[in-house]
Amino acid sequence: MAPRKARPVEEAEEFDRVEGFPHPRETFRLVGQDAALANASRAIRNGRAPQAWLITGPPGIGKATLAYRIARYLLRYGATDRGPADLSVPRDDTVARQIAAKAHPGLLVLKRGLNPDTGKMMKVLSVDSIRELAPFFGLTAGAGGWRVAIIDTADDMNDAAANALLKALEEPPARSILLLLSNAPGRLLPTIRSRCQRLPLRPLPETELLAELAQQLPKSSEADRAALAKLAGGSLGAALALSSEDGLTLAREAERVIDQSARPDYAALLALGDRVARIGDGLLKYGTFLSEVLADRVAARARKGGGDLRRWTDAYEKIKLKFEAAAALNLEPRQTILATAREISSAARRGAL
Repeated sequence: MAPRKARPVEEAEEFDRVEGFPHPRETFRLVGQDAALANASRAIRNGRAPQAWLITGPPGIGKATLAYRIARYLLRYGATDRGPADLSVPRDDTVARQIAAKAHPGLLVLKRGLNPDTGKMMKVLSVDSIRELAPFFGLTAGAGGWRVAIIDTADDMNDAAANALLKALEEPPARSILLLLSNAPGRLLPTIRSRCQRLPLRPLPETELLAELAQQLPKSSEADRAALAKLAGGSLGAALALSSEDGLTLAREAERVIDQSARPDYAALLALGDRVARIGDGLLKYGTFLSEVLADRVAARARKGGGDLRRWTDAYEKIKLKFEAAAALNLEPRQTILATAREISSAARRGAL
């Protein structure tokens, strides 16, 4: 058997880039997060930047974009009011160019890396990565006197890494700041949360998200943008990722499977399985959409007084577990898609949604 081909290092480092759009470190516009930006600005420009900020919110909502914005300002102006109130730094500024090129000595970004044995992204942020903080903060500060570390995301830390981070938080050096990004802060150690100031980001209202999508995706139809906004849950990053990763196709297939639940088209389901196999994380994405569509249909039926819906809630739970197990075990997509379609068909025979 031929050895598994490893992902190029550059590609691995850019796993959080949405294809066709700039990486957060290259993004100078923060959409819809005025409250969080104002809170960060007051603290920094009044000289009261905390030792650590815990920047929270759903994936794709702007956490990394805000973190890089804070980093650019601190590395350019320090914790002073010499810069603009919106914490902006010109794109052509030396600091901004260095950060965009991943070359600023005052910024350390920690994220999951490649597993050298498999060539795949590691599932956790290891203790060895977190231990990079001590020598980084121990170095002599450069111009401006600040050092900034971004952990993207803190949710990825294993237990050993979390304990190592606690030590870094206990004795923070002067003129340094940790920016911890978290999609699910409740899962972090309480002792980590207690040592950080919370900086929450909120989902965008649908009208604001639609307006932004009209700018970012001018060639898409209004109907497609509306579908993306519905699927994205207020996250611009999620909407853009779905637009470039067959998200709409998978979502529409999920709708079709439920619409045809009484008489499944098994040939089409097999073709769908082949298509899903060609999409990165396709099975998990399709399973998420199918579960969401099913949950929405059950909820709508319940609101209309749809009677006993236990067969559908049972089907929902079984389908959700099937997809999670299949994605975790790397199972063949076609069999999972066929099995879940049969589960839906069985429920439909006893009453359509």
